[in-house]
Amino acid sequence: MAELTGRATAGVRLAPLARIALIYVAARVVTFALLAIAAQVAAHNSGDPADLGQLLLRWDAQWYWYVAVNGYPSDLPLTDSGLVAENQWAFMPVYAYLSALVGAVMGSWGAGAVVVSLAAGFGATYVLYRMLSERIGEVAATWAAVFFACGPLAALFHVGYAESLFLLWLFLALWALLRRRYGWLYLLIPLMGYTRPGVLAFALLLALHGIVRWFQRRTDPLPVRDVVHIVATGLLAVAVGFSWQVLAGIATGDPGAYLATELAWRRNWIADAQPAFVPFDGFVQAAAFWFTSWGMTAVVGYVALIVGVVGIAALLLFEPHVRRLGSDLRLWAASYLLYLLAVFFPQSSIFRLLVPLSPLWGAVALPRSRTWRAGVLTACLVGQWWWIYNMYALGNTYWQIP
Repeated sequence: MAELTGRATAGVRLAPLARIALIYVAARVVTFALLAIAAQVAAHNSGDPADLGQLLLRWDAQWYWYVAVNGYPSDLPLTDSGLVAENQWAFMPVYAYLSALVGAVMGSWGAGAVVVSLAAGFGATYVLYRMLSERIGEVAATWAAVFFACGPLAALFHVGYAESLFLLWLFLALWALLRRRYGWLYLLIPLMGYTRPGVLAFALLLALHGIVRWFQRRTDPLPVRDVVHIVATGLLAVAVGFSWQVLAGIATGDPGAYLATELAWRRNWIADAQPAFVPFDGFVQAAAFWFTSWGMTAVVGYVALIVGVVGIAALLLFEPHVRRLGSDLRLWAASYLLYLLAVFFPQSSIFRLLVPLSPLWGAVALPRSRTWRAGVLTACLVGQWWWIYNMYALGNTYWQIP
């Protein structure tokens, strides 16, 4: 790994595609080894034979497989108390069915899912490099690709989750936005929206992008065609973002089917959670839930939540390395974080849900100190093992779910 990154830093020996490919392959070898060790630990803890394949297809991967095999229910399953139970409507179709298509050639849905994740992860890594190189230069962008490929959540490139594919669509969409190739967004927005939730954050980004361009129109001309594209793609993102709720409602006859399905997962944490979705309620509930679980008061949790929100806002606004990324990538980070704040109940999956903030690796990669970069890479690998160990080697308590 050190030799590869050293060559990448030299910057000219390999073409960018080959350079990123070598970095990505080396990173995947490391992650594969960590997953193999985790499989052995899991087998030792459970007494079952080690099976890395099963490890790669746990948790949400089982739901995507179930979608590919059985589709979506027209009758919502209910719990003994009459509430909507967990079901397939929480999982979008693109990854599930694409994995089934590839799996038909590979011999199984699981093999197809892993191939799709690995291939999409490489595509996302390369697009991230290309996108950032136009902002921070080739060397820093290469290091950002290294950190991304080796990051604490890098196991997502191996498992049957939709994150890799979503990141590929997202990075392509962000790159198109940065280059003002708005036409590509008409394809990428539906692909994002039907791969996993999050496209409503992109709709907010487009609105903010349009506002910034409007105020900068004297120094940065804003032709009518760009206005039309920004408005049209923003409306498309909104329509796609809410369409899954409509489709679930039509298919089941229950207009609240999708939101009730999502809330079914929240009840795993808070049994008396609200029967209806309330924006921003999840983080408020979680602030009280987690801090009281840790022996503190709910007030401490609320204060920590406020401090965290203000601190992150200050980082995006004022941190000089983050500012070097440009307004659009910072606005994406702000839009996505606001989206999470509005819809999510933070628990162990919060680490996974923060991965769409990966363009911020560009800011981490900007300092030129070799000690800094080596330290960040080491932290990435240590964090990667911590996450794999807790979520896959153990994964046996309610707070150890990826």
